Amino acid sequence: MKKDWQILQPDISSVRKISKALKCNPIIASILVNRNIVSVEDAFDFLNPSFNNMRSPFSIKGMHTSVRRIFSAIINNEKILIFGDYDADGITATAVLLEFFSYIGANVYYYIPHRTKEGYGLQKNHIIDYALPKGISLIITVDCGSNSYDAVKSAKHNGIDVIITDHHRITDRPPHAFAVVNPKRIDCTSGLDNLAGVGVAFYLLICLRKHLRDNGFWHKLAEPNLKNLCDLVALGTIADMVPLVDENRILVNAGLKKIYTGERNGMKALIEECKLKGPLTDTDDIAFKLVPRLNAPGRIDHAKSAVELLTTKRLDIARQIAQTLNKLNTQRQVIEKKLTDNILLYLNKNPHLLQKKTLVLSNQGWHEGILGIVASRLANFFFRPVVLISTKDGIGKGSARSVPGFDLYDGLMNCSSDLENFGGHSMAAGLKIKNENINLFQENFEKVMRNMTKKINLEPIITIDYELNLDDISDTLIDNLEALKPFGSGNHEPLFTAKNIKVLSSKIVGENHRSMLLKQNSSSKGSGLNAIYFNIDKSKSLNNGFDEIAFRLRWNYWNGTKKAQIIIEET
Repeated sequence: MKKDWQILQPDISSVRKISKALKCNPIIASILVNRNIVSVEDAFDFLNPSFNNMRSPFSIKGMHTSVRRIFSAIINNEKILIFGDYDADGITATAVLLEFFSYIGANVYYYIPHRTKEGYGLQKNHIIDYALPKGISLIITVDCGSNSYDAVKSAKHNGIDVIITDHHRITDRPPHAFAVVNPKRIDCTSGLDNLAGVGVAFYLLICLRKHLRDNGFWHKLAEPNLKNLCDLVALGTIADMVPLVDENRILVNAGLKKIYTGERNGMKALIEECKLKGPLTDTDDIAFKLVPRLNAPGRIDHAKSAVELLTTKRLDIARQIAQTLNKLNTQRQVIEKKLTDNILLYLNKNPHLLQKKTLVLSNQGWHEGILGIVASRLANFFFRPVVLISTKDGIGKGSARSVPGFDLYDGLMNCSSDLENFGGHSMAAGLKIKNENINLFQENFEKVMRNMTKKINLEPIITIDYELNLDDISDTLIDNLEALKPFGSGNHEPLFTAKNIKVLSSKIVGENHRSMLLKQNSSSKGSGLNAIYFNIDKSKSLNNGFDEIAFRLRWNYWNGTKKAQIIIEET
């Protein structure tokens, strides 16, 4: 699908002001302004992420009530259950609380539901079949619970208090839990809406640690440095693709430094299993290497093994678990490819389906744990919201993924009468539906999409930060770009464009990557710049130049040296 290239035009006065005050390259200043960072103070804070700039965790609604109740449970040796989700955000959030509670000697348990056998979130049967027999008196949910009305009601009826920590949007009012710590509550004014589930859990620990300090808890036990948990926070935050701005940027920045030390055996073993050389410091390595392996058991087996990996103190055990996760991820890839290929074949035979603005497909027996990944691939490829539903025994369970410009959660809300339940975000969601309602939902979802986007031109856009002459690329510029990290949602890696490019040399590397030496036709320099174009169509002949390229700039590390490299994204 043809993409619309849009070159951003930052306010020149703001660029000059930031460049002069911070003594930074105007290109860097332009990129900051492109990200709506227009004051010198905000630019300085962005380039120097610090815990001192974090907003108060106590500003989140329900936080004071939560820490007082948890403190009482700790002091009275009550049985505490951490109930988490089965994705990387929920897994890391569970591990964060589990590590802290274990350190202070709390009577703590944890529970991760099985994706296909139990489904998402805290449910009534978890109260009756697990919490009650275990003698649990306090349940703390992480990355789930905001819509667990029946479960909370059952827990309350049976004398169990529930504290919900979550970041998903709430369909209606919050459940009548002991406390609901969710920045997306309509009555929460903290401004911390962008936190991932693990970020909310981490904020809970910041407040709990202070409450313990205020009550003299740390006189016999060394007060823990919560920065030691930031590796887990960074992992979950990157995995959930929340915007890497403000607090998330601070937490991920600190977490990457912690990961760099290699102190957590589970992280170390996982990095080894990914065959990553050297210390891990890049969000891409986390998002595309670590996260899929951490998610794999929750997709096709049971996510508790991922929690065990992140919390074990023994490197030998960590390596065994990491090997298992790697095998599960390989299985996941096979299942995912087969499902994707089958759907693409079906669409090829039914091209009329692609005349719609949405794609809603269902089939009996599709693997539920893989639907979200496949839906995401299809949404990116066809640039439209995709809902994939696996049906069994009259009930369909689905995963939905959206595209920029369409709020998926609002779209599903407008179709809620067709659904049994749903939950999620603007870009990703899960749902449950009766088989007989799927066709009606398909029609209504298409209508909602058309109504919600009729005033905008919904098409894939390539957003260019800066038009850059290749002669202006320098080691200093790439070093300055490094200061903008960590990159991710809300802070994408800068994308440049250059015109009239000559290919001095070219060769295929790997299976389908093209390594090139490039030079601009107008260049006065004799030598060219190294470039790589990933996943090209080898059957197409390469011209001896490009009219225009969209590219990123990175260091290419090889055999202990580093060289500037252009990563071509679009031509």
